[in-house]
Amino acid sequence: MAIQIILKHPSGLYKVAYVGFSWTSLFFGGFPASFRGDWLAFCLYQVLCIAGSLETWGIGTFVLWISWPFFYNRWHRGRLIEKGYRIAGADISLDEAKARVFG
Repeated sequence: MAIQIILKHPSGLYKVAYVGFSWTSLFFGGFPASFRGDWLAFCLYQVLCIAGSLETWGIGTFVLWISWPFFYNRWHRGRLIEKGYRIAGADISLDEAKARVFG
């Protein structure tokens, strides 16, 4: 189960990010990215699915479907932190959350 972390931008905007395996991405593919407003990841997932299915008769799409959940949460959280978001809260203690995100 992924751990929920609340990130706050200096402008006051809050976003939710997760640490761990993305079960929603495993079951729903790229759609969790669109629900989070992460249109870059959603479009990338769709393009990779199309390219993977055309070039490998669907085997590439299966590989993407299995591998995407392992790195999507880390990639999404990293891009939010690069945009200036900082950890404001978590399901666990803030020190442990910072250790899992940055360590």
